[in-house]
Amino acid sequence: MVRRQIDLGITTPGDGEYGKAMSSAVDYGAWWSYSFQRLSGLELAEGGPFGGEPVRSTPGNVRLTTFPDRRDWATFAEAYSDPKSGVSVGDEAPVFPTATGPVTYTGHDAIASDIANLKSALSASGAEHGFITSLSPGSASRIGNQFYTSEEEFIWACADAMREEYQAIIDAGLILQIDDPSIAENWDQISPEPTVEDYLAFTRIRVEALNHALRGLPEDRIRFHLCWGSWHGPHTTDLEFKYLVETMLTIDAGSYSFEAANVRHEHEWRVWEDVTLPDGKQIVPGVISHATNVVEHPELVADRIERFASVVGPENVIARPTAVSAVASTHRSRGRSSNHSPRAQNWLPGASGSRRRTGVVRKKSSRTTPGPSFDGKAIDEHLDATCGVLRRNPARSGELDQTVHCSPVDLGQQTRFDGSRDQCQRVV
Repeated sequence: MVRRQIDLGITTPGDGEYGKAMSSAVDYGAWWSYSFQRLSGLELAEGGPFGGEPVRSTPGNVRLTTFPDRRDWATFAEAYSDPKSGVSVGDEAPVFPTATGPVTYTGHDAIASDIANLKSALSASGAEHGFITSLSPGSASRIGNQFYTSEEEFIWACADAMREEYQAIIDAGLILQIDDPSIAENWDQISPEPTVEDYLAFTRIRVEALNHALRGLPEDRIRFHLCWGSWHGPHTTDLEFKYLVETMLTIDAGSYSFEAANVRHEHEWRVWEDVTLPDGKQIVPGVISHATNVVEHPELVADRIERFASVVGPENVIARPTAVSAVASTHRSRGRSSNHSPRAQNWLPGASGSRRRTGVVRKKSSRTTPGPSFDGKAIDEHLDATCGVLRRNPARSGELDQTVHCSPVDLGQQTRFDGSRDQCQRVV
């Protein structure tokens, strides 16, 4: 699987999250629920984010309600309950655990196995870099709590626990990706809608806990991932990125990944016209959408990359598919790898040794930095994670290459792809 990513030109392959436990062949929450097997102090109990009673917030007292009570789900209740509507959040509500005792990390053997598997594949494929995803404290704590006296205490306990997984990934010489949809996605799980100020104060606790868990770890080996949830729904209650970007940039990471290709958020590349990226930091926009089964035209993907390059500089952009943590496991192995385009040779996976500016500077005028130049022989790989189509993109010279269509071949809970030119079959 890693060799396949390398063969396709992906410079920083991931492990496909194959070590994370799944509840079914289509599991929208394995990126999150895998942590339940790696934390102590949890047990199944009534309530939690799916089975509990709805919660109402008040000004200055922001609290998460249940998932079924999310504002987008409530507004479009008929569509969410109709299996033929095209809206999808999974086959059935999962049973999530509740904290009933001290939460500590117990997943040492599991993360050691994940690391060993990925490093073996990296060695066999000749890859220099690889990454493993790990859950943030803010997302890990979105379950029931019957033990800790406050939500904040629970979040900080999760921070101390998950730090052990972060440390193990870094110590192994790998890149650590922190998955934290809660930073953006929590907004929709608060009813009634709070003020932005109250929400950012609520979020700041989660950011501080995450930074505590990351203390002393090298920023150039840490990538933070933000998204608004990968379920297929209207998403009309997503909070705009402009309200989140400055909070995101206070997280102690060297690069920041975010959704940038779906119809609710693609226009938000313009946020970077008003916000200066701190020195030594990079952005990792998801330029191929997981929210549609329409395969984007290569020119559209190239346009998305150029927009970001024009405002923050091409050396500060790593192009990648949008995260597909909630897409069917069939395509999950492809969803999070960084795409390194030969058309912008300076787009590197992480900037080390650079002097970093900690503040976020807002600016009034956009940059006019030219986008990347195009090599007539360059071929960009375009993976559409939703429909499992591998396409070799044409360079701007107009020279077209063959489109490779891959059909899934079931391997139990996981899937490999079987297609022409046999690169889809090469799995380490």
